[in-house]
Amino acid sequence: MPRVWIVVLGFFLAGLTGLGAYFLPLFQTAATSTAAAPGLPNLNPVQAPTKPFTVLLLGSDDDSKFAPDQLNTQSMILVRVDPATKQATMLSIPRDLWVPIPNQGMGKISWAYRMGGAPGAVAAVESDFKVHIDDYAWIGLEGLVKLIDKLGGVNVQVTNPVMDDYYPADLNTSYPYDYYRVAVLPVATHMDGVEALQYVRSRHGDIRGDFARSERQQQLLLAIKAAASHVNIADLPSLASAFNGEVKTSMGIDRMRSMISIANEFNGPNVHRVVLVPPYTSEGWAQGQSVVFPDWGQIIPLVHQTFP
Repeated sequence: MPRVWIVVLGFFLAGLTGLGAYFLPLFQTAATSTAAAPGLPNLNPVQAPTKPFTVLLLGSDDDSKFAPDQLNTQSMILVRVDPATKQATMLSIPRDLWVPIPNQGMGKISWAYRMGGAPGAVAAVESDFKVHIDDYAWIGLEGLVKLIDKLGGVNVQVTNPVMDDYYPADLNTSYPYDYYRVAVLPVATHMDGVEALQYVRSRHGDIRGDFARSERQQQLLLAIKAAASHVNIADLPSLASAFNGEVKTSMGIDRMRSMISIANEFNGPNVHRVVLVPPYTSEGWAQGQSVVFPDWGQIIPLVHQTFP
């Protein structure tokens, strides 16, 4: 995978819509080769997309407790970008959503990645939500931490405090089964990569559970977008090396280039954020475990307002 492509993908994961506004001049030179010498034809023009496209963003706990091919997804965010209307939507899918998994029976939607990899996760979301997904992008724990650290951290206005006595101590350790306490108070704060991961990964001690975590994950994506505004071309090699296999994607370089070409058209008010809180979902039990039940009669009409 080309280095610049990996960097662009990291930025795509960091907010997708609007991030390229900061980097468009940079990537037009470094990634798309659109700058031609005076008097010479541009042999590699970027064709800006005109049709909507949908990407499934996936995040997994991939510490040493898990075999590389036995990962669940802790985060699933469906992103739809419409270049014509300059609108984008982020839909967070609860990891414990109890759904039919193609060729596997009923289960939590987070299991689909473990059972069938990224194609399995894509198939489950397409089948259950009745949508079409053009591409996927996956990132692991250390990939997110390293990306944020390379950007110098992020500024977050914490509105929902986190108090977790059982946060997993599973990074950079030979024994990933310990726990420690995490406390994030409601205040404007600057977070490094580990702190930001704690903020979006913690789910204990919050009465809203995964719903609150989904909101925090969307908030972090936008915070990373803002933090990336200071990056220049000299930072590209170190940013690229930060991922080190912690990112996987089905996106080709042409789609990445075309997304960068329209990214400056999007801004905050045009990004719609959706979390499937009650009454779209309800908590309960299935096969002896806590799950989230979908109300498809309400979810499908909501989703189809943006996702075809």
